[in-house]
Amino acid sequence: MGRLMAKEQKKVALVIGSGSVKCAAAIGLHKALVREGIDVEMVVGCSGGALYAAFIALGHSPEESQELSMRLWTRDVTAKHSSRSPWQILMPRLFGFNENFGTVDDTLVMERFRAAFGNRRLEETKIPLYVTATDFECGDQVVLTQGKLVDALRGSIAIPYIFKAHRVDGKLLVDGYLSDPMPVGVAIREGANVILAMGFESPFQENIDSLMRYTFQVSSIMSNNLLKSNFAFHQLAHHSEVIPILPKFNQRIRLFDTDKIPYIIEEGKRAAEEQMPYLKKLLETGS
Repeated sequence: MGRLMAKEQKKVALVIGSGSVKCAAAIGLHKALVREGIDVEMVVGCSGGALYAAFIALGHSPEESQELSMRLWTRDVTAKHSSRSPWQILMPRLFGFNENFGTVDDTLVMERFRAAFGNRRLEETKIPLYVTATDFECGDQVVLTQGKLVDALRGSIAIPYIFKAHRVDGKLLVDGYLSDPMPVGVAIREGANVILAMGFESPFQENIDSLMRYTFQVSSIMSNNLLKSNFAFHQLAHHSEVIPILPKFNQRIRLFDTDKIPYIIEEGKRAAEEQMPYLKKLLETGS
């Protein structure tokens, strides 16, 4: 897409936070940017947002990203449960409960990632790509900029209790949302002075009728509070322009509501269009 010229060169970053299938709203944001001829100089992705960050960084059109998303993110990626995990819970010493615990077999998700991305590497993307995950052993944020894209994505989406942690370059990685659900700080450290930050709050459970639902409720409380506090900190402590792109969904969207992706994309586009006049003015004036 053609670059919108500014009197003073601005380094524009797109940050896509965690949010499972809601992250497809980034496709709508991408559509709005394409229409206005606005380029981004870097893309940062966390958890589900890392998938859409990868699509954009690789140069896929919004239409291609939507097609890939519909094929990759479906309910059957979590349909096959690990036969060992129940025994690890019930008899941890006998069946060896350890940091590699996960209730879902990740074979299918890895197959789909390999089919979509092959052997592509982070350092080979058309737009610089930063994928965030969390070091399970110390809790630090890990920013991946080199290595196989498949491994980076698998580490970033390693939802605790669901997928087992994924080892990359000696570090045992779990979901990026545990360290920062919307990693604006990565874009700031990399020198971006205009940051489009697309974030999502985790949904709360309608009924707490199982251990997994209880776990998801606790996780949502923690991640939503972390999202709010980190965003507030970056707004106060740094001089970069952080423009929040926060889609509003009138429908309840569950983890694998793939059929709602067209609606999610449209809401992402709508949220982006609300901020577009300010973004264009910012880039045109160089202020």
